[in-house]
Amino acid sequence: MKTKTLSTTDSPKNIVPVGKGNQLGMHTDNWRTLSGPFEQAVASAIENKLNYLEFGLIDEQNFIQGLGYDPALPMDIDEMELKRSLDKRNIQVSQIDGGYPLTGPKGAVYGVPYLWKAIRMAHLIGCPFVDTTDGATKPKGWSDKQTIEQWRLNLRLVLERAESYGVGINIEPHGPFTNNLELMVQILEEFDSPWLGVNFDTANVFIAGHDPLTYLKTIRPWLRHVHCKDVPQAMAESSRGEETGIALSEVSIGQGANADNIAACINYLTETKWDGVFSIETLGTPQNIGDSTAWLRKVIASSQEKI
Repeated sequence: MKTKTLSTTDSPKNIVPVGKGNQLGMHTDNWRTLSGPFEQAVASAIENKLNYLEFGLIDEQNFIQGLGYDPALPMDIDEMELKRSLDKRNIQVSQIDGGYPLTGPKGAVYGVPYLWKAIRMAHLIGCPFVDTTDGATKPKGWSDKQTIEQWRLNLRLVLERAESYGVGINIEPHGPFTNNLELMVQILEEFDSPWLGVNFDTANVFIAGHDPLTYLKTIRPWLRHVHCKDVPQAMAESSRGEETGIALSEVSIGQGANADNIAACINYLTETKWDGVFSIETLGTPQNIGDSTAWLRKVIASSQEKI
């Protein structure tokens, strides 16, 4: 592997570091299974003194979002009105979740245009990153070689647009190809682009059977953003090594089977002076969010005392 020491501070000038030290934010998707709207996530962020949010996108409109039961945002909203609204409440968007699968034929037909729109929105609202990933399963009728070749092409098309708009693209481990650590490094090294990084997910790599700290250390040169979530003990016992990702944790962070791994990752990132956002992904109940932020703040503070 090439020797690289990139951190968020080494990104291109218009990809602005989000802060000094490990910052806390959360994903509005925490409210999806609760049928909570975007504004409920914003209110929770303010209540828990979090200055960073991440959200997903809906291409055009649907009635669920229109009725206020979806925390994602439609792509055809007034981006500048959104920015003004969040600025007034001191909320920054750390990343837009553009996680429509970028592998296979649907990645070419739907995923690339989806990400192009997400990149444009990120540029307009001053968000530094857009997230992407592969599918939860391998596309039917396609060999691994064909899928990976199409993935490379799709990434190239996305990165051209990302560079044009000054927005970074982060690959998240969430499927069979992104959880192939050797392949991930190969892709990252092949492009060797300052616009391509990694959104590390503490639970996805754990449920896929990896040791999270080992995975993190391997992709550390490209790390830009973190999805931080725990894994319920029962899920770990029944699904580890069988799945490649989970949407969110139904237990608060620090209360599941992945807690020690998360703490080890935080200690390592503090030691290596990483300065990005931990985006909390846990069921958006008041207790879950409150307990998760309290536990993470305690672990981060402890890690900082050690250096």
